[in-house]
Amino acid sequence: MCSTTLADVLPTSRFNYLYMSTDMRLTLEPGMIVKVHQKIKELNTKGEEKERIQIFEGIVLAVKHGNEAGATVTVRKVSDGIGVEKIFPIHSPVVDKIELVRAMHVRKSRPFYLRTSKKKLKEVKKKEEKT
Repeated sequence: MCSTTLADVLPTSRFNYLYMSTDMRLTLEPGMIVKVHQKIKELNTKGEEKERIQIFEGIVLAVKHGNEAGATVTVRKVSDGIGVEKIFPIHSPVVDKIELVRAMHVRKSRPFYLRTSKKKLKEVKKKEEKT
């Protein structure tokens, strides 16, 4: 039996980033309404580079490629009557964190029908454990 662990193989910062994440990266499902915190670098008038966090809140349409390095999530929101979709790489350092706002009930694993649907989605009720 080999005594090396995953923490021994991966560099420390990469291990903490991928496997000790406290946000929703690894548990995303279609129908969830999430806030994606994205790091954006900008130049100010003096030419200095500044970094800020921009929040993109919307519904998850697709989660592709599971938990591998190139995994992506498609998030859609409607801004001023115009639909905006962004594809975020899940494990990218540009994505600071992903927060769950609430989970909605959808009928398919890739609910692209939400692009044209006008119906309201039902919220998923949390199951309470009996003690």
